Amino acid sequence: MLERRPQRLFEQVQVGDELADVRFPLSAYRLVMAAGSNRDFNSIHTNDGYARRMGAPGMFANNVLLQGMWERTVRDFIGSAGTIRALRGFRMRAMNLATDTVTVSGRVTARELDGPVGVLSIEMTSRNEQGVTVGPGLVLATLPVEAACAGPAT
Repeated sequence: MLERRPQRLFEQVQVGDELADVRFPLSAYRLVMAAGSNRDFNSIHTNDGYARRMGAPGMFANNVLLQGMWERTVRDFIGSAGTIRALRGFRMRAMNLATDTVTVSGRVTARELDGPVGVLSIEMTSRNEQGVTVGPGLVLATLPVEAACAGPAT
């Protein structure tokens, strides 16, 4: 059963706040399941021998899996009432191989009100044991504003 956490509000977030790191251990099984679920049937993501023959050091995570890791990390921070508006600057710098552990981290770099919601700019990176593999990039996310959550005055 998933733990229900209180919804984070825009007023509770400041520039410089760090998102909790999320670690994603990669295995051949996880890479195969991810590639199948997002219909990326290129064997470089599912067959270690084939990936090596193509010049890679081994089978590696595809973009959709890596973007999903960013989404999960941001979602943990913004909660179910937050939204993800945009993903910008997502750049793969190095491969994330089966047996690597990918750690995704983020930091709030800007915040502003946009009508009834607060918008956060969050700088994201993914790292494995060798260093930064993806990013830095930017996620724009929204959070509810406290006044909007209070409802009409009586």
